[in-house]
Amino acid sequence: MLTTAEILKRVRRIEIKTRGLSNHIFAGEYHSTFKGRGMSFSEVREYTPGDDIRSIDWNVTARFSHTYVKVFEEERELTLMLLVDISSSSLFGTHKRLKRELITELSAVLSFSAATNNDKVGVIFFSDKIEKFIPPKKGRSHILRIIRELVALEPVQTGGTRVGVALDYLNNVLKKRTIAFVLSDFISEAYDTPLQLAARKHDLVGMQVYDKNDRELPSAGLIQVVDSETGEMQWLDTDDKNVRKNYTAAFEQYKGYCIQSFRKSGAQLLQLRTDEDYVKALQGFFKGR
Repeated sequence: MLTTAEILKRVRRIEIKTRGLSNHIFAGEYHSTFKGRGMSFSEVREYTPGDDIRSIDWNVTARFSHTYVKVFEEERELTLMLLVDISSSSLFGTHKRLKRELITELSAVLSFSAATNNDKVGVIFFSDKIEKFIPPKKGRSHILRIIRELVALEPVQTGGTRVGVALDYLNNVLKKRTIAFVLSDFISEAYDTPLQLAARKHDLVGMQVYDKNDRELPSAGLIQVVDSETGEMQWLDTDDKNVRKNYTAAFEQYKGYCIQSFRKSGAQLLQLRTDEDYVKALQGFFKGR
């Protein structure tokens, strides 16, 4: 359990690093990638030849006995929602950082990029259930609150991860179209249907965060392992090639399901490993859109 002083120290360190990345690298790319997708009413003005007759405001026209048209402008203000997996498996990491630490940095970078664009940011924390919901708001103090929760919030879970629960919650709680990032290792129960519904309604992006040793079991003799999601303990002979092969196959099954589900839904998926440079990967993602 972290002390308040340790939490504040971590928050400050994350703010300095991720805010710098947002200001100097990602803010412009975020803005151009997710600029307003809708049109909102701005004003009425007198009709001029060439205007689309479908934009005529008949109520104002009747009132002033002169033809007026509605003027629309692109909606500038957006809402960014982060769906953050804080299940026990996110606390695993053998190279450079834990999955949870990478998820925290990614979430902070995205949050500061959105804040620079004057957008609202909200978070849905989940494990096998919804752990906490922070409604979308603007401002630096709100972003720092989000980072504090990313650092300190611990799951009160019974076991496992259910990405579908978070997607269902997003679909129910946010009626307006939003930009939604799902940050998880996606070692989860099935989530096809809620993913398809969310992708239809929102601009949805998945970020699958994984560790090298999620896929590859090192040859280290007989070891006792604990399933971080269920707490189940067992002995594994890691020198056994079949054991290592089955371990890799299980991970590839989750990864393959994730890729297939996102492809089917039409949503985008970005895969990030804990020991790799996420800055280049994010830049490539933004430019690719």
